[in-house]
Amino acid sequence: MGLLKTIFIILLVYYGFKVLARLFAPFLIKFAAKKAEQRFGGQFGQGAKNTNNPSQKKEGEVTIDKIPNTKASNKDVGDYVDYEEID
Repeated sequence: MGLLKTIFIILLVYYGFKVLARLFAPFLIKFAAKKAEQRFGGQFGQGAKNTNNPSQKKEGEVTIDKIPNTKASNKDVGDYVDYEEID
């Protein structure tokens, strides 16, 4: 009798969880999407405010924010070997 009661409780909890998940999943997904939108919107909003200020830049003006790191090539690394294709 104890085994059947345990199996019944496990099945009841399993199906109860499935029903509750179907009821609350849309609300949880909406909440998560809204939080993600706020988080990403805040990051993009800050960048857009800084670049879209018309009083600082004139049309056609070019600005460089970051100079890329360029490595000088070492020409003494190796010799050039000419080769021919053999058919």
